[in-house]
Amino acid sequence: MATLLLRLAAPLQSWGAESKFDTRRTGREPTKSGVIGLLAAALGIRRDADAEIQGLSAALRFGVRVDREGELLRDYHMVHKDEKTAYLTNRYYLADAVFLVGLESNDAALLEKLEYALRHPAFPLFLGRRSCPPTPPLSLGVRDGELLTVLQEEPRIRYEGRPTHSVRIVTDGIAGERNTGIQRDAPMSFDSRHRRFAERAVTQWGFVSLPDETPSYFFTEHDPLRELGGEQL
Repeated sequence: MATLLLRLAAPLQSWGAESKFDTRRTGREPTKSGVIGLLAAALGIRRDADAEIQGLSAALRFGVRVDREGELLRDYHMVHKDEKTAYLTNRYYLADAVFLVGLESNDAALLEKLEYALRHPAFPLFLGRRSCPPTPPLSLGVRDGELLTVLQEEPRIRYEGRPTHSVRIVTDGIAGERNTGIQRDAPMSFDSRHRRFAERAVTQWGFVSLPDETPSYFFTEHDPLRELGGEQL
């Protein structure tokens, strides 16, 4: 058993599990559909490749550790369709959030393939929406061990500000277990003509204390010009 770790950090993220019409909400942590979409983009899987998307989702046990909750941000603006028609939209984001995502599998070759694809993506990668590119590094590599143990033992991700001593962990669960609910974010199709999502069981592990050791050397520094070769902020 092994777990691939991803570091999801950016000035803005948005994980819309229940977005409808002109109100685009975000969850408080990444959705499985959003992360599977990111992996599919890295692998070069097209939106209408339903069998590949479903197979990828089924092959990975998914979990999130919330190292920094982030602040909820509402983007309220008016969109003009033409000179006489306009409508209002509300789009929600998480500002300055930091997440450690774990993807568990018995298939070591699959995790190695995903890790390579994240470092050499076929399509641009984003955190929930195209306006939310990730701050590198994205992949932290593969760890031996099962999902929950790896998320509990990995040192916290450093970021500006005072870190917390305990963090929330959310993972795929089994329906009926304690602290387990249902969320509709298991991807069935990303086809823009008919997006479809199935329900999955989600277990909330509450607040977990992290090891009292030197934090991870991956410091979260939001610098949008670094990858463009421009002047650093």
